[in-house]
Formats: sequence, C-alpha cells, structure tokens
Amino acid sequence: MRLSRRAMLRGAVGGAAVGIGLPALDVFLNRHGDAWADGTALPRRFGIWFWGNGNHPERWAPSGTGATWELSEQLMPLAPVKDEVTIVSGFNVKTGNSIPHGSGPAGLLTGAPLIVKGSEDHTVAAPTIDQLVAAELGRDTRFRSIECGASPGTGISYNGPESRNPAESSPRRLFARVFGGGFQAPGTEPIVDPKLGLRRSVLDAVTEDARRLKLRVGKNDQERLDRHLSGVRELERRIARLEEDPPNLESCAVPMEPGELPDIDGRPQLSARNRAVCDILAMALACDQTRVFTNVFSYPVNNNLFPGSPAGHHRLTHDEPGDQPEVNRIVKLCIAELAYQIQALKNVPEGAGTLLDNTLLLGTSCVSFGRNHSLDDYPIVLAGTACGAIRKGLHYRSVSGENTSKLGLSILRAMGVRAAEFGTGPGKVSDGISAIET
Repeated sequence: MRLSRRAMLRGAVGGAAVGIGLPALDVFLNRHGDAWADGTALPRRFGIWFWGNGNHPERWAPSGTGATWELSEQLMPLAPVKDEVTIVSGFNVKTGNSIPHGSGPAGLLTGAPLIVKGSEDHTVAAPTIDQLVAAELGRDTRFRSIECGASPGTGISYNGPESRNPAESSPRRLFARVFGGGFQAPGTEPIVDPKLGLRRSVLDAVTEDARRLKLRVGKNDQERLDRHLSGVRELERRIARLEEDPPNLESCAVPMEPGELPDIDGRPQLSARNRAVCDILAMALACDQTRVFTNVFSYPVNNNLFPGSPAGHHRLTHDEPGDQPEVNRIVKLCIAELAYQIQALKNVPEGAGTLLDNTLLLGTSCVSFGRNHSLDDYPIVLAGTACGAIRKGLHYRSVSGENTSKLGLSILRAMGVRAAEFGTGPGKVSDGISAIET
C-alpha cells in the first residue's frame, strides 16, 4: 500500500479538529528500516536536558577513558543506559564568569559571553544551540522546537538577545499542545475546566481512523500502531491521575489557574512531573511534531526542597559543610531523572533501531562545582548518536582544559548544520571534538 509518512489519525472533539501523528511504521520505510521509502534519511533530533546547581567534579568524572571506562558515583544512575551515553569531561567554559549560574549556560550553549546590563539583568549575545539546530531541522515540523520542563520558569532557549523562548511547565498543557486540537502558547494561563481534560480523550476522536488504518497495514505495523496508541492512552490517563486533587472530579470548579501536581509539604513533585514531560517529548519526536526540544528539570539557583532534604538545593551547595553528602545525593537524584529521559527515547522503536539512535541528547547544568560557581570541568553527558554521527559508550577527557565551544561545533555538524565555526571572542572555535565524531 502507499501511505504518506506524514499521515495522521484524525477526528474531532467538541467540534474542534484533532490529530495524532504516527510513529515510523514499516510501511513508511525502505526494506532495511534505515531510511524512508523514498530514500530520504530518517530525521535527526536534538534535545537538551538541564538541571540546576551543578555537580561535584571529584565525584563526577568517570575512571578510564575511551571505550574502557567506569561510571563515577554521581553518574551511577546512568548504569541502565551506560552503553548509550558518552561522557565528555575536562572541558572549560572560556567566555567568562560575570554572572554566577548564568555565564556557564550562555558560554556552553551560545559560545559567547553574556551581555550584562546590571547586577541581576543580563541576556545572551547569540542564539542558543538548540535554536541554531531548529533553524535547520524545524522547517518541516508542526513545532519548530518545544521548550518545557518539570519546574516553573522562564526557559533556557534563546533566539538571540532579549528573545527567550518561554517554557511550558504543565504536563497537561504540554500534552494538549502537542496532541490536542489547537495551539496553546507556552507560559500562558488560560481558564480551563479540568473535567474536559480529564474525561475526554483525544484517542476517542481518532479511533475510527485508527481502525481503518490497521486494515491497510501489515502485522508488524498493526502491532506497532497498537503499542503507540496504548502509550498515548496510558500517558493521558497517568497525567489525569496525577492531577486528581481532590479525586472527586464532580467537585471540580473552573479555576483561575489549573492546579496540577501541587507541592507536598513544600516539596515539588519534580520526579513525577519530569517523567510525564519526558514521555510526552518522546512521543512528540516519534510523531515528528518537533525535532528539537529543551527540557529543564530544575533551574539555576533553584532552592527546591528535594525529598528528605533539610534545606533548598542552592542553599545547600553553599552552606553544607565538608564533602556535602546531601548535595551529592541531590545530584544523583537529578541524574536518575536524566536517565529516565534517555530511557524514554530508547523505548520507542524506530526503523531498525530506536528513537534514541536518531537523537542526540545533551545533559548539562549551570556550573560544575556549585559551592564556588566553577566553570571548569563542566558537566556534559551525551546520549544517542544522531543517526550515527556521534559515538556512544565512550568517556573522552580533555587533559588541557579545552573550550566547551568545541562541543557546540560537534553538535551542529552532527545535526547536519553547516558550520565552519562556533562562538565569538574567547568562545570562538573552528574545530570540534573529533574523538566523539564518527
């Protein structure tokens, strides 16, 4: 049969047209499962997963280099996906440290120093790398890029100076935006009746279209389609369950701000929120709704009260004495959530491999050692290969404190962006990290 790879399951909810994209079914692919049937390559994707307040360098860097390396204490949560990641260590942000917790992300993601306008007022001097990639990969998708995260905040993605892309922190609104009937601008606070979101499923509207499609495709595609739709259904139900506060939905009124996953005893439910967001992003990529995203688990200078912690995260990075066991525990909690994002991408079959194989995910933070706001030995985790462009299962350590901008240039080239250089001033480079490139 002939079927466009951009086909969608379509229906209507409340008079509004809705659609759900399809994963990479066999019917869309060539016989080897490594390209579309018309010969074009499977799409590459790029994502950034970010956590605030850094790490502890002495507990971060793995032992051994190349393919023979062992996870460090703080990287141990990555054990289930170790073969899918490459650790880059020993690299320094060279663009200055004028604003604690702000200069690091700017240097890594733009290759340029911050523009400082006051003690607390600053902006980037250039687009962040996700937007450079989105300019290339986002032209053929519904969303040029998606900015979101488990924590409420302003986002880490910039189109350029004074042009930040706001991040969506509501799993429900993110789901509705990607899979619902209309576009919802991120960061807005509409008045929404929770009963609509909790009781009515997008899948209900496309069931008939899905039934007709299953009659036209082979057995493997039928099973893949069932798994895909079951995953969307379960995700929808899980988000609904997380939002049941109180559980008696008949008592729901129309709130000014839809409540979802409220803090428990002053502690945000970051893990539950992150995992819902990670699963939505995996489906958004699989359905080719976008090919670029930023996911902020926690922001720079955050004082989130993590489970069991006696004080906020940022405060602990400065006030906890000694070797900071509580900060160390929090870092490992953050890396466990990064591991979940990696696994969510790996769980999605695509062609002859997985969605992760066709994605490059960058995990990073705002500093290295939070106590002194260091930008040396910056935390960098890569996962996936961007369709084979980046090596996996490696630890590459720079012994000379190389410029983190080299990573930026390697990422751009891996994503198919033609770039002779990356960064400006002290951040400017013209060569990438050849050891991690194929």
